[in-house]
Amino acid sequence: MNALKYALAGAMMLAVSAPAAAQEEILFGISAATGSLQQRTAAEFAKRANEKLGDKAVVKVFDSSQIGKDKELLQKLKLGSVHLSLPTSIMSSVSDEFALFDMPFLVADRDHMGRIEEAIFWDKIAPSVEDDGYKVIAVWENGVRHITNNERPINVPADLEGVKIRTPRSTWRVKMFEEYGANPTPMAFSEVFTALQTGVIDGQENPYTNIDAAKLNEVQTYLSKTGHVYTPAYPTMGKRVYDNMDPEIRDILVETALELESWAREEGAADDAKLEEKLTAGGMEFNVADRDAFVEASKPIYEAFAAEVEGGQEMIDTAISLGTAD
Repeated sequence: MNALKYALAGAMMLAVSAPAAAQEEILFGISAATGSLQQRTAAEFAKRANEKLGDKAVVKVFDSSQIGKDKELLQKLKLGSVHLSLPTSIMSSVSDEFALFDMPFLVADRDHMGRIEEAIFWDKIAPSVEDDGYKVIAVWENGVRHITNNERPINVPADLEGVKIRTPRSTWRVKMFEEYGANPTPMAFSEVFTALQTGVIDGQENPYTNIDAAKLNEVQTYLSKTGHVYTPAYPTMGKRVYDNMDPEIRDILVETALELESWAREEGAADDAKLEEKLTAGGMEFNVADRDAFVEASKPIYEAFAAEVEGGQEMIDTAISLGTAD
């Protein structure tokens, strides 16, 4: 009897001391800095998703290129070592269809972006990366891009002549700035501050939220409000990971990512006014560029997209037609 009692006690102690089953971790890697809209949206996503997931899984966000720069993160998505990432402009280097959002001044405002998403994105653009191993699950926001540099205010494209300006790894963004006369230099965002500080590049182009979060105002003199491109951000999974994930977990991730679309755009709109004031109050020399001059200089980019991308002209025409709501 005593032997049985001791055996039961030992079994109970073993059960108590045995580690619980490890909770599945969903690694979400992004390149954007802490405090940027992309990082805040990813954090809000993790908060909401984790509330729904309970003990099924936990989303962990790693920002500021902690677990890889954009190009590395795309590779890790395919390998399955990262489960989610948030590529933006780099997606046009995976699929030319994504370069629709590299067409200058195409997106009039965030409502217009919503209509483009509904009419074009899910049918024509998102599927174009699936054969490359990616699955886009929502459309968030990077933001409206403007130019900073240390050479001069940028009022018209000619002011960019010879300026060494960092661009994302987007073939079409490079083409755009070459057309404007600049010397575009593709570079990972995490390298930009040091490159500006040391004079490797003269300037860069980004939404206010990224300029502020990365403290680029500390190494840049001029802020030129160009609004030349509105850049979405795409919460993306590896296609193999997506297909093989527990459907219950996957559905929660997709549902939550779609919920965050309107949240991200509302936050982006609030950032535009607030951060413009903050950056200019902090000492950056501010000017509003001549939009008409940039639009005129952008025509060859549209012509190239229409000629080189299958269905390109149709996508452009549809997107432009959606510029004014019915």
